[in-house]
Amino acid sequence: MTSILQLRLQPDTIPITDVLDRETSSDEILIVSPGERSQMTLHLHNPIEENLEIELEVRGDFPGDWCHWNLEGRELRFKETMLVGIYFDIPEDWLENQPLDAIKLNYQATVNIYLQRPSQTTRELQKLSFKLCLRPHSLYLDFLPAIYREVDFIGRLLKIFEQAFEPTVNAFEVMWAYLDPLTAPESLLPFLAHWVGWELLSTIPLERQRYLIRNAVSIYRWRGTKKGLRFYLHLYTGLPLDENLPEREKHICIEEAIGEGFVLGQANLGEDTMLGGGRPYHFTVRLRSSSHQPLDEILIRKIIDIEKPTWCTYDLYLESRE
Repeated sequence: MTSILQLRLQPDTIPITDVLDRETSSDEILIVSPGERSQMTLHLHNPIEENLEIELEVRGDFPGDWCHWNLEGRELRFKETMLVGIYFDIPEDWLENQPLDAIKLNYQATVNIYLQRPSQTTRELQKLSFKLCLRPHSLYLDFLPAIYREVDFIGRLLKIFEQAFEPTVNAFEVMWAYLDPLTAPESLLPFLAHWVGWELLSTIPLERQRYLIRNAVSIYRWRGTKKGLRFYLHLYTGLPLDENLPEREKHICIEEAIGEGFVLGQANLGEDTMLGGGRPYHFTVRLRSSSHQPLDEILIRKIIDIEKPTWCTYDLYLESRE
């Protein structure tokens, strides 16, 4: 039968030279890899002085769900050219899920183009064949000249080394995530805590432990100060620091009892005098949280005892903002 359409298949990958004998086969070769999309472009050109109605199907000995195509319109006018993308998507774990003796690497595919002329009642069929070569993609091929990428044996050999070394390389690329307490696996937190000399407390939620380990050095730097105590309580409770609010309006309020007492000639009764009951080095801590955010008073007192100077005393009040 005389060909009506002018057809051409063009793969989007470099053909591999030693998989098939190119001298005995004129078929195009498309390399497909699990987890990646491969494309074969079909060129259709209508040289006859009639409009053609076109239907397309792709058949072969490969699984049918691998292939789909994009046919924009079904009519091909005189001297027009249509490009049809034929796509292959292989599941990423396809090779792992197949029995070893059932794995096939080379497949035969056929594109069937059905043509309908307005002047005829029967459809005409034209075919094009191509080969599918299933190969796992090797990143190491990108470091070789193009001439070596065409050799199938080199690609399969490099894939062995890639599967052996790539997990280690990937681990180094994300090492920062293992060393950051906010993203590190839970099993690694004891090591990170020991690294900065931090004591893990089972009574503190894991999420808050991560923030405490990450900021341990800052807590050490400001230990014994009002700023350090507020920062520690902020990390543990999650209450805001309220940097721009007056002290008495903050969620974490720390007030010191500062005064000179009764000084003759300077003190004013009812304003700045303190007669009896004066406690030097004393401060008050008020934590204001919502009712759905209960606070552990015993643990908070332990935190304050660790952070405050030994000679200081304090009062603790837990209040509800509501």
